[in-house]
Amino acid sequence: MFDIGLSKMALIGAVALVVIGPEKLPRVARMVGTLLGRAQRYVSDVKAEVNRSMELDELRKMKETVEGAARDVESSIRTQGADLEKDWKDATRDLRDDANMTSASSYDSYGSDGGYGSYGESDTQSTVVPSYSHPRKNWRLKRGAVPQWYKARNGVRTKVQSGAARVARFRPKKFH
Repeated sequence: MFDIGLSKMALIGAVALVVIGPEKLPRVARMVGTLLGRAQRYVSDVKAEVNRSMELDELRKMKETVEGAARDVESSIRTQGADLEKDWKDATRDLRDDANMTSASSYDSYGSDGGYGSYGESDTQSTVVPSYSHPRKNWRLKRGAVPQWYKARNGVRTKVQSGAARVARFRPKKFH
C-alpha cells in the first residue's frame, strides 16, 4: 500500500518525538497501533464478506445446474414410464383379445351352449384374483403365545416391574 522503509519510519518517529513530546509519545503510539489493528480487521472482514458472496453466487449457480439436471432426469423417467405403461396396456389388450378369440373358438367347439349347460358362461369371464392383504399385526404373537396357566405354574413374569419394585417385593418381612 505505502512504500515506507526504515529511514522514513525513523524520520516520522523523530518528528513525532519533537511535536508530541516524550511523555505523551507512548500513549499516542499505543492508540495509533490500536487504530491500525482495527483498520486491518475491518479490511479483512470486508475481504471475507466479498469472498463469501462470490462463493455463494458460485454455489447458487451450481445448485441451479444440479436442479436442472435433476429435472431433466425426472422428465426422462416420466416419459419412459409413460411409454412402458402404454406398451404394457397394448400387450395386455393383445393378450385379452387372443384369450377372447380362443374362448370363442372353444365355445363353438362345445356346441351351442358351450358345454356349460344352459347358462352359457365361459371360464375366462370371471376369474377373480384376490388382492394382497397384510397379515394381522401380531399373528406371530398369537401363534406362539404361551398359556397363562403355564406361565403361572413355571414362574414366568407376565408384568413389567422395575428393579427396585422387584427387590421391595421379595425383601424379607421385618418382625416386630
